[in-house]
Amino acid sequence: MHRYDDEVDAFADEVFVFARKRAALDGATLGLPRSRAELDAAAGPSITTAGLGARETLRRFAEVLEPACLSSDFPRYLAFVPAAPSEVAVLADLVVSACSIYAGSWMEGAGAVWAENEALRWLADLAGLPPDAGGCFVAGGTTGNLSALVAARAAAERHLADRGLRRPDRWAVVCASSAHSSVRVAASVMDADVIDVPGGRLTGVALGPVLAGVADRAFAVVATAGSTNLGLVDDLAGAAAAAAAAGVWFHVDGAYGGAALAAPSVRARFTGIERADSLIVDPHKWLFAPFDACALLYRDPAGAKACHAQHASYLEILSEQDDWNPSDYAVHLSRRARGLPFWFSLAAHGTGAYREAVETCLATARAAADLVREDPHLELVCEPELSVVAFRRTGWDEAAYRDWSAGLLRRGEAFVVPSAHEGRPIVRMCVVNPRTTVDDIAAILETLR
Repeated sequence: MHRYDDEVDAFADEVFVFARKRAALDGATLGLPRSRAELDAAAGPSITTAGLGARETLRRFAEVLEPACLSSDFPRYLAFVPAAPSEVAVLADLVVSACSIYAGSWMEGAGAVWAENEALRWLADLAGLPPDAGGCFVAGGTTGNLSALVAARAAAERHLADRGLRRPDRWAVVCASSAHSSVRVAASVMDADVIDVPGGRLTGVALGPVLAGVADRAFAVVATAGSTNLGLVDDLAGAAAAAAAAGVWFHVDGAYGGAALAAPSVRARFTGIERADSLIVDPHKWLFAPFDACALLYRDPAGAKACHAQHASYLEILSEQDDWNPSDYAVHLSRRARGLPFWFSLAAHGTGAYREAVETCLATARAAADLVREDPHLELVCEPELSVVAFRRTGWDEAAYRDWSAGLLRRGEAFVVPSAHEGRPIVRMCVVNPRTTVDDIAAILETLR
């Protein structure tokens, strides 16, 4: 197995050809999911005593398995939050894997951690966080939110201990009902309650009285910088002020929308984010990195480290120097250098290219909203604040939306799934791919007539 011979070299040639074509979207299609029975029949047994050989395994993947996966970088993949990794980022991911870097500690991955920290610094500067802010890359927004909230609770417990007070019987997280589902998952894992603030968007006016009612047990306020369903940005300045007045940690979930900090046209929507105690942004969503990379930043990394750093006899050598160990800043230990492909792309293309790419997506979303507004069969749910366009097809029930969505996917035309708002079905398109054009949107809207 661990021998680079002529057979492996030939396999490498095939891998590079496949990767080059795929990175260039040469012949790439949307893909179509297949049933387990269909894949059983088409792929056949793959795990055998003798092995299939690397080249045959690649053939089965390329011809059978990969086409049964949806391509999230396909220009008409507009469901959920897609991905559009740059070609440099995709190819850099091959390099990162080939180098077999363990990036949990500075001792073992200093070069990779340095590069990741450069990328984190760019994001921290976009948000206006102080020079000492820092963190690490984790797998996704769920792990990022959980890690931030664990640090928030630890900070609250230290504050109580310093005053000689006991912790409450039940801790609580305060957020709007539009907060991402991962916030509720994190609270459940932590055995904490979630206190909803009335209204679809978190505001300081609504938050203040709610915080006052749970001041003895609230350890964090979670605001959203770009809600997943509608792409709305909470009143970050008002929420930050209310959290500060109550002495509560202020966390901002910018997993999707935080990328728009790079776009001057919408930067004002994020006023107040600079007051965050913690912040997440997912480069694999709208900053053109491959899966999986969530940037987790803390205003006070030392407090997060005190909470998250793991201790064992075999680990102590890693903490003898004042190094930056990414494993100290989240609920993880082993980690790949998941922020490194993002750094490659950011360093290669420059921040100006990132600004233009994000602005392109915003312009496409605004043009899409105009098309919806002009169509007598459609009605906007709300004006797009970022790059989510949500609307209704008049006269349709939930079954009609589902049939329409399934037809698009079956024909390989697009991937757009229905969502809901205020108990009614809607169409929701999320534009985070600069390759998505207004013509793509128009073609999809034409199928709604």
